[in-house]
Order: sequence, then C-alpha cells, then structure tokens
Amino acid sequence: MDFAVLFREKYTFTSPHRRTSAFYITAMSRKKQNVSTTSPVPVEPPPKWFGPTGPISEDFPEEEDLILTRKLTETLQSYDVYESKQELQHRETVLKKLETLYKEWLQEMCDQMNVPEVVKAKVGGKVLPFGSYHLGVHSKGADIDALCVGPGFLDRKDFFTSFFEKLKAQKEVKDIRAIEETYVPVIKLTYEGIEIDLVFGRLAQKSVPEKLNLLDDKYVLGLDKRCIRSLNGYRVTEEILQHVPNVHNFRIALRVIKLWAKQRNIYSNSLGFLGGVSWAIMVARICQVYPNATPATLVIKFFKVYSTWIWPVPIQLHRVKNCLDRNIWNPNVNPSDRCHQMAIITPAYPQQNTSVNVSRSSLAVLTEEIERGTLNAGTQMTMILSHILRHYIVLEASYMTEKQRLEWVGLVESKVRILVGLLERNRQISKAHVYVKSLAGPRKANKKDGKSRMWLVGLDLKEEVSAYLKDQLFCVLCTFTAISNNIAMRNF
Repeated sequence: MDFAVLFREKYTFTSPHRRTSAFYITAMSRKKQNVSTTSPVPVEPPPKWFGPTGPISEDFPEEEDLILTRKLTETLQSYDVYESKQELQHRETVLKKLETLYKEWLQEMCDQMNVPEVVKAKVGGKVLPFGSYHLGVHSKGADIDALCVGPGFLDRKDFFTSFFEKLKAQKEVKDIRAIEETYVPVIKLTYEGIEIDLVFGRLAQKSVPEKLNLLDDKYVLGLDKRCIRSLNGYRVTEEILQHVPNVHNFRIALRVIKLWAKQRNIYSNSLGFLGGVSWAIMVARICQVYPNATPATLVIKFFKVYSTWIWPVPIQLHRVKNCLDRNIWNPNVNPSDRCHQMAIITPAYPQQNTSVNVSRSSLAVLTEEIERGTLNAGTQMTMILSHILRHYIVLEASYMTEKQRLEWVGLVESKVRILVGLLERNRQISKAHVYVKSLAGPRKANKKDGKSRMWLVGLDLKEEVSAYLKDQLFCVLCTFTAISNNIAMRNF
C-alpha cells in the first residue's frame, strides 16, 4: 500500500485555486486515455517526484503559514537548541584533527605491513560525519557520529586496537572505550569536550580517494555485514538529504519534531521508541508529499498524517529496486520482518527497518503521543511517569568507578527494552512505558563512593495489584537481572 492510495480520501481539496491529490489526477488521466482511442497521444516525460509517489498537495504558502513558521523558529530559539558560530567552528576543528590522526595512523599501518610506497602514497583515508550533525539538526552539546573510511587491506581488529591506542594517547581524548560486540562496532570518546562515536568501514580497494561518492552501491557489494552497517550510517544520511525537496524547511521541521519527541519522552531507539534516523525519515516523507509547504505546515501535516497511519505499513523515501533481495527489509520474503510493530525503512541499500526495537507497548505510547501532537511543538509537556501512570518499576544500576559507569550503566540501559518485552508477556499488563531519561539514584548510606542511575518503567494494569501479580513481577525482574549479569560476565 503506498502513501497516495492510503490517504486518497483524506486529502482532496475543493478550492479551484488548489491542486487535487496525485491519486485523483492519475485516475482522471486514465479516464481520458479510455475515451480517446482514435488519435495518438503524445508521450510526456514522467514528472519528477522526490518519493515513491507523487505529492498530495503542491500548494504554495500563504501569509498565515509564514507567520506560523516565524513563531515556530522563535520557539526553537527560546529552547536554545542552536549552537553559536564558535561552537560550530569548534566541531569542524575537532573533526579535522581526528581526520589528521586517522590519516597518520593509516600511514603507520602501511609501514608496519610493508605496503609498497606507491600504494602508501595514495592510501588516503576519510572521516565523514553522519547522523544529526550531518543532517544539520544537532542540538547543543550533542555527540558527533563519524565514519572512518579505510582501504581493504586493513584488518578491522587493527582499528579497535592500534588506532584505539593512538587515540588514547592523545591528551585531548577522555572517556575512550571500544565496543566491538554490538550491531555496529564503535569507538566512543570525548575529544576536547565533544562526544564522538567512531565507526570503521573498509572499501574493497587499495586506496580511499579524496572525491568519494559512497552512495554508489558498488562500494557495499561483497563487503562483510559490519562494514556495510558502518558505511550505511553515512549513506542513509546522504540519501535523506537528497530525497527532500527543500533541505532548509526539512531541517526546521525535523528540529521541531525532535524537540517535541524528547519533551514527550519518546526519543530513544535503544529503549524501544524511535531514534534520530527514524524521526528524520518520517519528516522527510512529509516533505516529499508537501514539497512547497513551510516548516509550520509540515509539522501540522506530520501529526495529521501519522495520527491516522496504519502500522506496520512501511514509510519509505523511494521504491526498492530488487524486492527479492534477502538482505533488505521485506516481510514477503523474510518471515522475521513480519513481526515488526512499525516499519520505517532506510533509503540506502541494503534497506533496513530503523524501528525494529519498537514493542507493542512503545507503539501504543508513540501512537498516543502523535495523536496528542499540537501546533505548538515547543510547549513544555514533559511529565514524570509516576504522574501519568499509577504503578511503576524503579530499575537501578549501581557503580563505584567511572569505568563501571561507562560500561555497566550503558549495558543496563541498552537492555531495558528486554525488560519491557518480558513485562508485555503478562496478560494483566496492558502497557509498559519507559521514561527515557535516566535519573541520578540516591547515594547508599553504607557506600560513601557508591552512585547509581535509575530508570522508571510505568505500568498500565488491567486490574488492581494482587499478591499473585507481585510475585509475577518479582520473577520478571529476577529474570532480567540474571540476563544482564550474564551479559556483563561475558563482556567485562
């Protein structure tokens, strides 16, 4: 089911000065073709669309739309989401320093591996930012995701050992750690006060040219899955930017939606809600079907469209070419894809579902919040879960050192969605809602140096709490604790 068909009855306009929906135009053209059978009809080139279907409306903004957009921009500024020129320049400087260090390391690796001088001279190397920073929608103090592109003769292990040690030796680097056993292996660090996530991708060639078009699928064909996943962070970000009709309007609208999602505690991929790339794809799709709309109108349409969306009908920015490829998201080919509650699909090959962590409970929360969405996305609307739901679970992770905080607390947070899944199996629990912002836990009286982080999981129960339900919840928490401890024993 495509976008135009899904909404063909909801977006028809009666004004003679406005265009009707793309679906209606297509239907009219088919009728004309059936009537005219005697004379040949000249073939017209197909219209240029930014998405898999044509626009719902190509109306140009009116004065009221421009006024609303101006107010929306002022609201964003009042929340202090924009960085100053000095802060932006500092980010650019940090990225350049990291790229210099990375290129130095590549040269050192060439010497260790006795690579011929001809190859060493052209080995190159690039550090490419992606994610919210590259989209141009990052907030103050946000981290930077960056892709380190290297030649094919390097071993991935070298990046997480040799380059890791080189970074660790820099005085500007703090809180560095390598996380290899994850979906996308990453080196996390803080460089001159800015948090950085570095991923590594190899190309199937001896050098990395200065001019590199990573959107060409030839660069990912035949690579191992970890390299493809690493490269796709940058590829997806670039594809999103190239599939919106107006990047400026897209950025403002996305900033509003991101701010709203954070205020409503539904901005977290790891905790079972939606992360930055999911929200970006959703906003980009609205931009495609309303190509001339102002940011304020795009925000209004965002809530109107997605409040009536039929999940798991997928959100896609363009049609997939090879539908039979098992590497891409396709519920008709891959049985596991049929279990997904939502489907927000990346635009770069191999297309994947960015909302795979969404559970039955988090989908219910997302749907409820989108339906509650209002024009004033900047309003302070955050409420602690205990104020929303009568019952909640407090999950606490204790630690003594900074190293334990980085490793243990991060591991627990990444597994909270497992706890939600366990809770959802209980028939007496209709919804489990995680408060995505962790809270500082109380200090232990018997441990002066002990600290902790806490997460609240609100419970919507179908009946009053009974002794039987308490016993069931205790078993669930024991199971989750055992799972977390077993993972920690293997990794730390």
